[in-house]
Amino acid sequence: MNSHHEDFVHVDELVPGIRWDAKYATWDNFTGRPVDGYEVNRIVGTTSLCAALEDARDKAASHGFGLLIWDGYRPQRAVDAFVRWSRLPEDGRTKARHYPNIERADMFDQGYVAARSGHTRGSTVDLTLYDLRTGELAPMGGDHDLMDAVSHHDAPGIPPLEVGNRRHLRSVMESCGFTSYACEWWHYTLTDEPYPDTYFDFPVA
Repeated sequence: MNSHHEDFVHVDELVPGIRWDAKYATWDNFTGRPVDGYEVNRIVGTTSLCAALEDARDKAASHGFGLLIWDGYRPQRAVDAFVRWSRLPEDGRTKARHYPNIERADMFDQGYVAARSGHTRGSTVDLTLYDLRTGELAPMGGDHDLMDAVSHHDAPGIPPLEVGNRRHLRSVMESCGFTSYACEWWHYTLTDEPYPDTYFDFPVA
């Protein structure tokens, strides 16, 4: 453990009303199995991240939306597992859903997966909106970890409703102190993150 570890918390304990589905703790992710370092289906992040997410939760609610988080803090061992997975022979199990138009190895070159991830610093989240009234996920023109040009913020050919929902999420997050990422509409990093140079490796437990 490192000296900053006590600054990491379970997001659901500090930010009530946020939903989550920690994809890398489940079989439902681009590797097709639970990932090293994710021992439970919980989202972990810094206390600074949680404070900003509280603001984002309230701002989204004023538009009729809730937040659903897919990933927060990501142990370095999980990132290392992604690198190893990218070098394995293609088995086709998750390709159609997650990377239909590129090869595994291209994920790194094209910016969808990083060998050093902002997630590992504890103040980055992957998230989406859901309708507070119905509980249904807002249509975004592509799912989490769809490693394709359609996931870029300025992707052409996305229906107006989905474009509007992406813009809603972006305006909420940017107004609450987050920076967006051009390649992935779901990925946001706290602009003033507390550990900009530290890559942690304790498990999500």
